[in-house]
Amino acid sequence: MPLVESTYNTPAFMANGHLQTLYPYFFRKVKEVPFTRERIELKDGDFIDIDFLNNNAKSLIVLSHGLEGSSNTGYIRGMSKFLGESANVDVVAWNMRSCSGELNRKKHFYHAASCEDLSEVIEHMKEKKTYDHVHIIGFSLGGNLTAFYASTMEEQKLSEINSATIYSGTLHLASSIKKLEDSQIGQFYSENFLVTMRKKAIEKQKLGLLDIDPNQIRSCKSFIDFDELVTAPTNSFKNAQHYYEEASAINVLHKIKVPTLLIQSKDDPFLTKECFPIREAYRHKNLFLEITPTGGHVGFMKLDKKLMFWSEERALQFIKEVA
Repeated sequence: MPLVESTYNTPAFMANGHLQTLYPYFFRKVKEVPFTRERIELKDGDFIDIDFLNNNAKSLIVLSHGLEGSSNTGYIRGMSKFLGESANVDVVAWNMRSCSGELNRKKHFYHAASCEDLSEVIEHMKEKKTYDHVHIIGFSLGGNLTAFYASTMEEQKLSEINSATIYSGTLHLASSIKKLEDSQIGQFYSENFLVTMRKKAIEKQKLGLLDIDPNQIRSCKSFIDFDELVTAPTNSFKNAQHYYEEASAINVLHKIKVPTLLIQSKDDPFLTKECFPIREAYRHKNLFLEITPTGGHVGFMKLDKKLMFWSEERALQFIKEVA
């Protein structure tokens, strides 16, 4: 499909990628989201905690958070609240392994293409009740995962997915990580994630789940360090670079089988030109690429007394278009 002309506009003082990234992350608080928590026991003996917003609806929205996020992250709660109140839908926000506030049982955490975990969440929800429509929405690393799922899962599973919407998808992992490493502000962003990643890995080492020297874990100063030491070997990747190559959704987008809206911002401090699949969008009937002039990384703020974000309205609009 040709590129989608973006409808996003924001006041000039908000048109800054770092402001759009940092302000919602640190200051957005979304109250009164009536989630009910459930635990899914996974086929491999691990577990995933989900938060379910039940409107007794026939349509389901499945939300996938980003790196070290959770169902409590502002953009997840904001999207849940908006869709729960503005559309006749149920919403499930799933917490990736170790992200619900309790360490998972297995040696491995989650990664950028943990499609089987997403699949088990969807299967669990389908066992609870019959849905006429299922839509998946992902943010950042969860956006890469969502794109990977929509491109690579078998036809039987994808036949029940009506659409995918992705915000700030880190579709080319290697270049995104290098961009963060190459600047001081990028290293600030990285370290903010690595603090909790190192902590969780050390906790697993103490429990005997990881056979890694804790001093090596503490010495990880970049994503590459951590992925080389922890993520890759615990998820059967040869090394960090092999993980980035195999798990980057940009490499499988040409297989995408579900109508997918991909929204990327020009001023996203996490994304490189490799994360903007312009050629693929022109060639593929199922891929709708909307490039916004600003928005930062999972930002897309606007002036709104109700504290709603443009991204939430845009998701509902796309869902209605493909329903």
